[in-house]
Amino acid sequence: MRATDRAALATSQGGWPFASLVLVALDHDASPLLLISDLSEHAKNIKAERRVSLLFDGTQGLDDPLTGPRVTVLGEAAPVEDSRLRDRFLAQHPAAELYAGFADFHLHRIGITRAHLVAGFGRIHWVDTRDLLVTPDGSFAREEAATLAAVNADAKMVDAAVQSLGLDGGGWRITGIDPEGLDLRRAGSIARLAVPVPSLAAEALRTALSSGELSRS
Repeated sequence: MRATDRAALATSQGGWPFASLVLVALDHDASPLLLISDLSEHAKNIKAERRVSLLFDGTQGLDDPLTGPRVTVLGEAAPVEDSRLRDRFLAQHPAAELYAGFADFHLHRIGITRAHLVAGFGRIHWVDTRDLLVTPDGSFAREEAATLAAVNADAKMVDAAVQSLGLDGGGWRITGIDPEGLDLRRAGSIARLAVPVPSLAAEALRTALSSGELSRS
């Protein structure tokens, strides 16, 4: 879920399943965040029925996509007014700055009920919310903006993340930190650098980055 920046959103349109492509970011605890227009069909559907599902597809580039991982998240979508969540979404989707200030666009948070994971052929599991979400301390919410500014201002820190992932070229920026790692973006390309074990404090993650302890995901 954290390694992708889009998902297929399924809503109910008068009882008919309605699927659409949406940009998605995840909060620190892994709850999905959507920035959608009130004028869109899926926003109208959500207003009438908040129960939705999101399909996160991790099968890109595989010769046989059905052997790759994907997860369907079930939950309830609700509009939320939170500048921190808005900033987190826009950091990961800078192009959304063009319309984020329009009066009809609102941030929605998905309260996860459970998820259905297909990890590959024959590897299928229902996942409870408690096993999907993480519970960080408040330091991620308090310190993310300052940490991102400090890390992106330090070329060595960014280079360490880029080299750990084996990425080519410059121009990468770190767009988000969370208990399970950090996100990078360069134009339309994204990458994910993960920690082997979730860090429940922001300082621990920053220390892991500076010491080279993060691993490729």
